[in-house]
Amino acid sequence: MTMTDAPPVRVLIVDDQAMVRGSFRVLVDHTPGMTAVGEAANGAEAVQLARSARPDVVLMDVRMPDLDGIEATRQICADPALSGVRVLILTTFDLDEYVYAALRAGAAGFLLKDTPPTEVLTAIGIIASGEALLAPSVTRRLIAEFARRPEPARPPSRSLDGVTDRELEVLGLIARGLSNTEIAAHLHLSLATIKTHIGRLLAKLHARDRAQLVIVAYETGLTDARRHGA
Repeated sequence: MTMTDAPPVRVLIVDDQAMVRGSFRVLVDHTPGMTAVGEAANGAEAVQLARSARPDVVLMDVRMPDLDGIEATRQICADPALSGVRVLILTTFDLDEYVYAALRAGAAGFLLKDTPPTEVLTAIGIIASGEALLAPSVTRRLIAEFARRPEPARPPSRSLDGVTDRELEVLGLIARGLSNTEIAAHLHLSLATIKTHIGRLLAKLHARDRAQLVIVAYETGLTDARRHGA
């Protein structure tokens, strides 16, 4: 199947501002290979439309009335019937205190609302293909911010039992915001080998995607261990 034969990426747009929704809809609908399948003005509508329209990607605002984007993301990502639906968070601030919570809820990544249109379209494609969207520079700032403000102590939701030393190395580099190509160069391994390690990490840690691997690395203390051991 060629790119032109592939079905269009189905996008659900969620924002409490009609002008913002309309702008994104025009952008998506005028892009070959993409189509908007609906608009929602709050989180409750987003969950309902996700279940009826089955989009590939949900562009999700964070701050909305009735049900915010975090809870909507959590409900969508927790629904087994929506396992193929991926959420891309849109936020006003790159260190919005809610972004970390959204990633923990299952979001595949996030963008700033003032991101150039071409980058938004690229991001939709990345998310739809099954990758996570965590730009290294943004990831590092996000991590640094929440490393200073950890959540109350509690047992980690996932452990690193069964993860090999090499996989731990890869996970640590993912958490630092390195791309697959950068990890391959750092460890002097092929890109295919890195992808294999990441696939095993996803399976062993029951993570949806790369974004969730970053969260696991920090919640299990792997990054602290790496930092103190350096």
